[in-house]
Amino acid sequence: MITALAFRHLWVRKIRSLFLLLGFALGVGVMVVLLSVGEAMLSQSRDVSLVGGGEVTVLPQGIDVEAMRTGGLSGMFFTIERARFLTRQVLGGPRHDRLVRTVAPAIEGKLLYLCPLRGACTPTAARAGGEIPSRAAALGAGLDVRQGRWTDSPADSAYVAPTAQQLYDQLDRFHLPLRPDSAWGEWHYFNLVTGPDEWWYLSFLIGGEVPGGRWGGRMLVTHRRPDGRYDQYTADATPEQVSFDTMRADVSIGESFVHQRDGVYDLRVRARGPAGSVNLDLSVRPLPNRYFPPVELRESEFLSGYVVPALAASAAGRICSGGRCRRVDQVPAYHDHNWGVWRDVTWEWGAARGERMSLLYGGVYGPDATTSPFFLTLVDSLGVRQVLRFGRIDYQGHRPALGAPGVSAPSRFTLIGTRDADTVRLAVEVSHAFATDMTAASFRRIFLQMRGSFELRGNVAGNALADEGEGFFETYLER
Repeated sequence: MITALAFRHLWVRKIRSLFLLLGFALGVGVMVVLLSVGEAMLSQSRDVSLVGGGEVTVLPQGIDVEAMRTGGLSGMFFTIERARFLTRQVLGGPRHDRLVRTVAPAIEGKLLYLCPLRGACTPTAARAGGEIPSRAAALGAGLDVRQGRWTDSPADSAYVAPTAQQLYDQLDRFHLPLRPDSAWGEWHYFNLVTGPDEWWYLSFLIGGEVPGGRWGGRMLVTHRRPDGRYDQYTADATPEQVSFDTMRADVSIGESFVHQRDGVYDLRVRARGPAGSVNLDLSVRPLPNRYFPPVELRESEFLSGYVVPALAASAAGRICSGGRCRRVDQVPAYHDHNWGVWRDVTWEWGAARGERMSLLYGGVYGPDATTSPFFLTLVDSLGVRQVLRFGRIDYQGHRPALGAPGVSAPSRFTLIGTRDADTVRLAVEVSHAFATDMTAASFRRIFLQMRGSFELRGNVAGNALADEGEGFFETYLER
């Protein structure tokens, strides 16, 4: 009876019945899709290639999860750039210590080919991975060890929580070129401000066909005196008088040297110039978390490497110039390290310190380049706050530059950095400029070193940003 009534109702109310059946069909379809997605997620959660524990997984940009699971060709060459920096500061640093309890770096399912240490090599394919045992265990993803021990090695500890010596050895060291090149150059650069109108540029430079051809070292010093004049000093060294360390920052050039111990840089400078001799004995101490990790740009024979171990630092010691000596204590300082092949290469660069944060911007033009991937980095006491991109620097006005005759420097410039919803505007007023003629063969440029005040305004991570201070800036002009 009930069945007959139901069928009669469906037959009499045809349109209503059609909508009811359509709704029922849609509901069943959605349920099937959800159950399928849930089954796939459950399958992936049990997959040995994807299990990592934790609540958030950070993957290389652009990687296909299925390719990562199966080890396909599209996932072979993906990696996370500067993973140590992300582990120690960006994700696992003090900025997010209330939110992030543990960061566990891991290498999953990399394809390796193994050969015996001795005898003929018959490669054997193997899938390998790597983890930091203590960090993986903290995420609940530690190995089930049936025999033996699975604990952090000294290299594991140095990766996630290095000592000051280990950190600065990893950041700051010398390099050997892939092949000898006369345009190869590598140098430590320091600047320090010893008064309202006085500062120093120090460069410990090695260059040429390192290590087996014609090469050598040079100590370069530029002193901006309180009266506004510039003094320059140099000291050259033969290869026999130069030593450098590819495992740390240490370098000796004649009587001058840089030694880094426990994150403190000891500098000794001996050089001469038209104004006489100059001797500096200084200790430069970087401020905590104020560093920028190594980066390299490569294209054909062009190579440019850069690291900033001390975006903000303090210097103390003894300076002797002009026949008198004096002590300085806790004066502002900066240090970076550059290496590469510098044939027909120019750059834009700036580093400044404000009341609340430090900033760094830059970009390199290769021999045939007309554009560059410029970056602007904002750093505070907790480390890197944001890295933004910009396309150009708007130089305006003219002011006289000392050094090379007849050269004018810009009187001001601006740039606008963006990243997703973040936007920052940097405006600089140039107060001093020094020009060096870099003309050689087909390269005809003027190198400008500028000092100025900056104003920073914008929004970062949804918060208004405002700061001001002083800094050093560099650019090139066509001759």
